[in-house]
Amino acid sequence: MKYLLGIDVGTSGTKSVLFDIYGNEVSSKTVSYPLYEEQNGWAEQDPLHWWNAVVTGVRAVLSKAGQNCEIAGVGLSGQMHGLVMLSKDGVPLRKSIIWCDQRTAAQCEEINSKVGEKRVIEITANPPMTGFTASKILWVMENEPHIYSQCKSILLPKDYIRYMLTGELATEVSDASGMQLMDIKNRTWSDEVLKKLSIDKSLLAAMYESEEQTGTVSKTAAELTGIKEGTPVAGGAGDNAAAAIGTGVIKEGSAFTTIGSSAVVYAVSDEPLINALGKVHTLCASVKNKWTVMSCTQGAGISLRWLRNTCFEKEAYEAEKQGTDTYALMDKMAEKVPIGAEKLIYLPYLMGERSPHPDPYCKGVFFGLSNTHSKAHLVRAVLEGVAFSQKECVDVFREMGVDVSDMTVCGGGGRSPLWRQMLSDLYGCPVKTLKADEGGALGVAILAGVCSKEYSSLQEACDLIVKKNEPLMPDKEAGKLYEPYFELYKKLYKSLKDDFRTLYNI
Repeated sequence: MKYLLGIDVGTSGTKSVLFDIYGNEVSSKTVSYPLYEEQNGWAEQDPLHWWNAVVTGVRAVLSKAGQNCEIAGVGLSGQMHGLVMLSKDGVPLRKSIIWCDQRTAAQCEEINSKVGEKRVIEITANPPMTGFTASKILWVMENEPHIYSQCKSILLPKDYIRYMLTGELATEVSDASGMQLMDIKNRTWSDEVLKKLSIDKSLLAAMYESEEQTGTVSKTAAELTGIKEGTPVAGGAGDNAAAAIGTGVIKEGSAFTTIGSSAVVYAVSDEPLINALGKVHTLCASVKNKWTVMSCTQGAGISLRWLRNTCFEKEAYEAEKQGTDTYALMDKMAEKVPIGAEKLIYLPYLMGERSPHPDPYCKGVFFGLSNTHSKAHLVRAVLEGVAFSQKECVDVFREMGVDVSDMTVCGGGGRSPLWRQMLSDLYGCPVKTLKADEGGALGVAILAGVCSKEYSSLQEACDLIVKKNEPLMPDKEAGKLYEPYFELYKKLYKSLKDDFRTLYNI
């Protein structure tokens, strides 16, 4: 029997999943690694840790499948925007500056100055972002010239794994469109932006569509991973574009919300719709001739993880004894707290913010904290704060004319019944969940199947594989109760915006 392998290079770990051609999971392995935060607002990871996680994970899933496991194709997904710089020998020159790093505010202003505020949006479909790759390249160019001078190749995280698997320097449109170096409408590198930023085009990888073959597994990689030499490797997709495939969101009118380390609302469009204020992003979809409108809340699941690690050591111990998850216990605690967390509001800006406020200076806030509040109130406030952020982004989508009425909720946070219900109540529309939520790994496995001709088309593959549960319906009365808290939530950012910058400069 033939199988498909999906590899998803996440922020907390890399997940390798083996699927049969019907999309059923055969085996799965996640290998974690550290995040380095050497200064406030910095976030880096070691690309070699990603590769080691792939080798370990793939060998583990293949060993469970047995000796008659024939892999038809490999698909790659991963965290977007990370900067990987390689020497002429293909060795990483420094740790990767990843998606949530916020050090590049000055470089974003520099991009506006060199390219032009209006022109950069016309070409790249987005204003300069600290999270995007272009500003990171400029930061290294200006602050570590000795590193930059040795750089011969610039890759994204999943594309570094592709290089290690195949020896090919390649990327694909969905991930590359988050580098701020592409002509988004024409799905190619922008010579104009590269020239104005003094970035040599030869540093960038060859670009493909997501379902196209980008190379085959090399002899060296085959020996390390156990994947057969010559196995085709598809273009794959950035994490959210891959999740779109895995949730069946491949045509206009469909959308999903995913809550992982960050939270994203993602919708497909037949045209490259652009928000001139940069409240949401426009990128190339992992579907040919399609684009996406996408938001990103930087500190979504990160906020809940921070709260767990800071305040819930006792509960973590109890969860381990009970054989359950700490987050599940936290969810149960929050269910007992009424809507509004008894007048406690949380702003989820631990890592700065991108959507709908592209602001690297803002920080997390608990507003209204009193001595009557317990840890349960903190959990409820965090869940609501992240949900408010998604609602604020959905409102921007609707203002742009983007249809988000067919909504699927996925990701780790989507496993929380309470969080899902909050989203349905705030969006005012039904939300669906997947019968098998494998997200990005399944999405790129599907792309690998299209690449290797196991499926005649992406639509055929999604119709065969992606199955959804009955929708969760919104509670209109709950929606009304959320309204005053949501309105105050939106006002708080405006009130604190200048103070965030003042705090940064102290």
